[in-house]
Amino acid sequence: MAWNVGRGRKGRAFVLGTASVAVLGLAACGSSEEGSGESGAAVSGVLNVVAVTNVYGDIAAQVGGDAVEVTSIIDSASQDPHSFEADTRTQLAVSKADLVIQNGGHYDEFMDQLLQTSGESATVINAVEVSGLEEHAEDEEHAEEESAAAESHAEEEEHAEEEHAHEHGEFNEHVWYDLESMQKVADQIAADLGRARPEKAAEFTANAKAFSTELDGVIELQEAAAAEHQGEGAAITEPVPLYLLDHMGLVNKTPEGFSEAIEEGSDLSVAVLDQTLKIFSSGDVKVLVYNEQTTSPETEKVLAQAEKDGVPTVAVTETLPEGQNYVGWMKANVEAVTSALG
Repeated sequence: MAWNVGRGRKGRAFVLGTASVAVLGLAACGSSEEGSGESGAAVSGVLNVVAVTNVYGDIAAQVGGDAVEVTSIIDSASQDPHSFEADTRTQLAVSKADLVIQNGGHYDEFMDQLLQTSGESATVINAVEVSGLEEHAEDEEHAEEESAAAESHAEEEEHAEEEHAHEHGEFNEHVWYDLESMQKVADQIAADLGRARPEKAAEFTANAKAFSTELDGVIELQEAAAAEHQGEGAAITEPVPLYLLDHMGLVNKTPEGFSEAIEEGSDLSVAVLDQTLKIFSSGDVKVLVYNEQTTSPETEKVLAQAEKDGVPTVAVTETLPEGQNYVGWMKANVEAVTSALG
């Protein structure tokens, strides 16, 4: 079963915003300038960054150091990014940003709306576009379609195969669980901050390199897990950790209809739920990795069934847990899954 089971389409890389910042729940740098229409960076020398989640906020802070003031719009594991509704404070923050980091891939569509209604121009980093993963997924989907068409000898069979390719080609927008993509995002942050502050460009580049070097250590842990557990089965409740599991050599055994219904909040049939519950007693699934940030009666049933059948479980989240940084968080996730595999 293919890993790309998340929903989402291509976002935009650059949208109109403005050139200063406000802070949500944090002390604003130069807060007396709020509403003056003058860039915080121009007055204080600090570049103001607004990130859609604290995942990107943490990466920006590591790259920018004391040259940036970072605001993370979604910064708590108690918030569901899929159902987040922006308010006037969020709008104000985005409207005054020097640099905005969004996820893209229809994960955070409210950011597009906020950027569209902003008055001036901010640099915008779209993590999905920087990653290149969506383009790669589309190329693979087209290759599958061409192969299906070439092998098909009947119009009905061809149509069915193409539909199958479309189902499996849905893009997984949770790109922050792909470590190499976050190295690219860090490099892009360094480049954009460097253009805004040329005198600090070398510092930003060095910080991004240090971040990537640290992350290389986690990538090595993934590769070691893949060498030992290649082809073993895993189950998920949502597509959140799929990039990480894929790089660990694991194969998704979850019925596709289950993870799609849970992520999209759509009705889940009794048959699909029953099919999902049965995979844990089959011996094909070595670990259940579930999103504890978004739960439902159905996901609770799956978790309970896995525990009943003796399948180890690992909890993950969409946002950075309090008191952790990105590298440490991903390292802990990889180690937890590896430990569960035994």
